[in-house]
Amino acid sequence: MEEIVVTWVQVLMSGMEYQTFCSCRKCKNDIITLSLNNLPNYYVTTEEWRKRIFGNLNTEENRKWINKRIINAIHVVGQYPKH
Repeated sequence: MEEIVVTWVQVLMSGMEYQTFCSCRKCKNDIITLSLNNLPNYYVTTEEWRKRIFGNLNTEENRKWINKRIINAIHVVGQYPKH
């Protein structure tokens, strides 16, 4: 889940709709942390299971669900930055 969230945060923060939000390292880390706290954990020990979990999460429905949590985290951190 962490790999997906980190990638999506970087993609979203570079988009036009989030240009006014702070994109410093601290805020990005806060967004990632808040997003991960609102998503289920998946722990794997092998590359095979990593690919399997990623495949399960990589559906349009799950991508939308994850995306909503990240967007919510961007807005929360934007309202209450810690710097």
